[in-house]
Formats: sequence, structure tokens, C-alpha cells
Amino acid sequence: MTDIERRAAAPDPTRPDLDSLPLADAGASMWQRMRLWGIAHAVDDLYQGLVPASVPYFVLDRHYGYVAASGLTLAATLGSSVPQPFLGVLVDRVRWGWLPAAGVALAGLGLGLSGLFHPYPVVWALILLSGLGVAVFHPAAGKAAREAAGDSAGAMGVFAAGGSVGFFLAPVLATPALVAWGVGATALFIPPAVLIAYVLHRNRHRHRALASAAPLRTGTDRWAPFLVLTGIEVVRSTVFFGVNTFIELYWIRHLHASRAVAGTALACFLGGGVLGTLLGGRIADRIGMVRTVQLGAVLAVPMLAGLRFLPGTLAPLLFAGLAGAALNIPFAVLVKLGQDYLPNRPGTAAGVTLGLAVSIGGLIAPAFGVLAESRGPQGVLTLLCAIPLAALGLGVLLREPEQ
Repeated sequence: MTDIERRAAAPDPTRPDLDSLPLADAGASMWQRMRLWGIAHAVDDLYQGLVPASVPYFVLDRHYGYVAASGLTLAATLGSSVPQPFLGVLVDRVRWGWLPAAGVALAGLGLGLSGLFHPYPVVWALILLSGLGVAVFHPAAGKAAREAAGDSAGAMGVFAAGGSVGFFLAPVLATPALVAWGVGATALFIPPAVLIAYVLHRNRHRHRALASAAPLRTGTDRWAPFLVLTGIEVVRSTVFFGVNTFIELYWIRHLHASRAVAGTALACFLGGGVLGTLLGGRIADRIGMVRTVQLGAVLAVPMLAGLRFLPGTLAPLLFAGLAGAALNIPFAVLVKLGQDYLPNRPGTAAGVTLGLAVSIGGLIAPAFGVLAESRGPQGVLTLLCAIPLAALGLGVLLREPEQ
């Protein structure tokens, strides 16, 4: 071989070889990778939050009844929650790097197109497809994010907080657009999904190389503590969806506040959730995951009580933010802890903790509606003050996973 041939065959030192990426480089860029997954999670969950934000405008513009409107919410919840555990099992068996990109694209296209059609069955099917896109994204993205985060709960907190940011931004971004242009403005939210899907698709080979470089996690799957953890997540989701659904009505109908103040209360609650998700990961890196889960349950009760029983319309706003933070302190920790309990099935664990357990609160929410009919939104919030005690009781049964 000539010198020219040798130089041509030698690798270019200025171009990184992703297939042999050293672990040191992977660790050095961990936070950059987690930001990407956090942004992708925010965009994906934006479409979950856009459904309840847009439903009132379907009622106004399409003249749907309340039953039809609740059917749209049910379509999104069914699409996003029920398939996720099964998709998690699939993700554990095959590595399809295109799944996160396909999921977020389907979520955005389904929701974005729904406002452009009039027939109710078509709208219902599109919102169901949007929910299915959310379901496709979560298990694959949760597994990939864990591979990028390693054993850092704080890094997983960045990924989990992305979902909270998406929920927070949905009403903030959607309401002005829907007020100005009607329900057809849902089409304005298609481009973010297409853009992040393109970025994820372009980076799928890098993610595969990083996953290959990461140490293989092995161990015995511990189903008993995982089921306990799932119960805690169901309790957390139930309270979160209950407050999210009735907090504005509580401010308007019980506290007799303006719609602007009621919207501020919802923003404080969701904004506190973002902060709590980030804070929870950092706390878990210091005191352990199980103690962090227990801490969230302990703090949730007095914060919800302050939200419900503090007089006035402005003072409870502080506790709305604190309640959101307390409820979300365990969020990222529960995702990571679930994958630690099922080291051989990270996709399944993510499908349950990010999917079924999180979304199941939306299926339980109609029961709170029945209570609100007789007791008002204040009756719902009174009941929600006590529900975190169930999470505290279950949290006592948890143990730190074996390393």
C-alpha cells in the first residue's frame, strides 16, 4: 500500500467516530444530550396539554355537546395511556431508533389537523392518533434518555421536566391563538412536531452509538416493588389531573375570582410542577430515590391543604405553585426507580411510569366531575388533600434498588 493509500484509509482525526465513541466523551456531553431529550419530551407532551386547552373551542366553533367534548378528551387519554405498556415491551425486544421521531410527528400531525375538519368521527380519530403518537414516543424516548443519563437522577429530571414544560406551555400558547383564529389554529402547532422529529431522526445513529458505549445494565427484575411504585404513580397522577381540571373552576366559582386570576392559579400549579420535577432529581442524587418519593408525598398534603383552605384569591396562589412542586418532586425519580427495579425491561418500565400510570388520572377525572356536580370544585379539592396519604403509605414499602 502506498503512502497516499494509507492516508486515505486512515480515519480523519477531525471527525468523531460515533460507532466507537469513548465513554469519557459520552459523559462530557451528557447534559447536552439530556437537553435534547428534554426539549423533545416538552414538544411531545405539548400535544397532550393542547387537547384540554382546545376542547372548549371545539364546543364553541363546532357546536359539540359536553358529551362529545368529553369524548375528545377520552380519545386522547385512551390513545396515549393504554398502548404504552405494550409498546414498552416492544421497545425492549427491538431497537428501532426512529420510534421517538415517529411518535412526536404523529402526535403533532394528529392534533394539528384535528381543528381543520368538521365531522366529529374524523376529529375524534385524529385526536386518538395524536394520543397514539404520544404513546409511541414515551417508552422509546424514556429508554434512550436513561441510557444518556446513566445513574444520575438529576439528568433524568431534565428529561422528565420536559414533559411538565410541555403541559405548562400548552394553555399559554394555545389560548391566544384559539381566541384569535378559532379551533383551526391547531394547525399552527404542526411545525414544532415536524422540526423535533427531524432532529431526532438525524441524531438516531449517534444515540445508537452512545447506547452501545454505555455499560449494560443487568440484574433481576423485581416486580413486587415495581407494582408498588406504579400504585404511587397512579395516586400522584390522580391528584395532578384532579387539581389541573378543577383549579380554575375553584377560583372562579368558589373564590369568585376573575378568569385572569384563575388562569394564573393554573399557571402557578403547572409552573410549580416544572420546578418540582427538576428539584426532585437533584434531591434524589443527595438523599436517595425512595426518600425523595416519600418526601413528595409528605409535602403534598399540607401544600394542597393550603391551596384549598387559605382564604382570599391571591394568597392561595403561592400554595398552588407549592402543591404543583410537591406533586412533581417524585416524577423523574419514579421513572428512574422503575427502570432500576426492571433493569432488563427499561422500555416496559418507561411505558408504565411515563404512560399508563401518568395518564390514568385522566381516566379517573370524570369521577371527580360527579363529585363536583354535588359538592362543587371545592369538594373535589378537599378530597384531593387526603389522597396523597395513600402514596405515603405505599412509599413505606419501597426500598432502594440493589446496585
